[in-house]
Amino acid sequence: MFQDIQLDELLKRQQNEQINIIDVRSPSEYKDAMIPNSVNIPVFSDEERAEVGTIYKQKSPEAARERGLEIFSEKLPRFVKEVKQLEGEKVVYCWRGGMRSKSAATVVDLAGVPVYRLEGGFRSYRDWVLNTLDTIEFKPRAIVLNGFTGTGKTKILHQLKSEGYPVLDLEGMANHRGSIFGQIGRVPHNQKKFNSLLVHELLQYQNGDYMLIEGESKRVGKAVIPDFLLDKKDQGIQFFIELPKSERVKIILEDYQPWDHQEESIEAFRKIKKRIHTPVAKEIEQSLENGAYARAVELLLEYYYDPRYQHSITESTDENFKIIQGETVEEVTEKIHEQLARLDKVAQ
Repeated sequence: MFQDIQLDELLKRQQNEQINIIDVRSPSEYKDAMIPNSVNIPVFSDEERAEVGTIYKQKSPEAARERGLEIFSEKLPRFVKEVKQLEGEKVVYCWRGGMRSKSAATVVDLAGVPVYRLEGGFRSYRDWVLNTLDTIEFKPRAIVLNGFTGTGKTKILHQLKSEGYPVLDLEGMANHRGSIFGQIGRVPHNQKKFNSLLVHELLQYQNGDYMLIEGESKRVGKAVIPDFLLDKKDQGIQFFIELPKSERVKIILEDYQPWDHQEESIEAFRKIKKRIHTPVAKEIEQSLENGAYARAVELLLEYYYDPRYQHSITESTDENFKIIQGETVEEVTEKIHEQLARLDKVAQ
């Protein structure tokens, strides 16, 4: 017979050993939010789940249970085969640790495959995420990368993270670049997904000396950043990156690739068109329509983004404010390395 496993034990095992977490909810439930690194092997499709739910409401729980077992019984060979293909220990979960995960765990166990069921299901994980965000003591000081649009802040953070530096990639967690054009080519994550990814990153770095973060506003796409993290950002060491405009245009084109998302780019621009002087707005729109993307980006920087963020440039004597200039992202990254080396030396 399968055994239940508590969430804290599951999270501990997930860190220390290979364990397969199997989400048996419907595809739309899984898409909405899941335990990170889990795989979706659903007991019901979205349509089947809706059918069983309707029977539950209009007839009885018993009738819904019978219909659910009837549907699932037709899928048993495929379901068991997919589970067996996963190497290592296995844990299944549904929404509340109810019939779906119980049925799935029972079938897998009967097929001779040891399996656990997550007690409380996804709801227990969701409660843990929210409670952790409310109570976490996050010690590291923030080192914040600021700068005009296109100064390669995200690119720099990715490079530093690949080198082992503690980086919170908020845009990556939100799957959004944080501007009106930020979701082009992406499907932004909802708050539940964002919170889930954020919690695991925070726990990884919570006792460090510092963490690197981009100077985001409170909202990134569909996600809202917790207040304690915004406070950390505001009180942190501020790096302000400066690059030539030509380099910024190059970085933006490389990141957004508007030639693959022309209609999305034009649609996004039309949301801000009224905020730009009419003749310039017309030229930007025509440039996007004609494929003159570099010119469109150059005009957007000059007449929209740079004026909006001009207040970010302040000649400050504060020791926590540092302007980092370079001709390329690589040069700026190297200068940030030097700054971080100094901080590490002071910490020692």
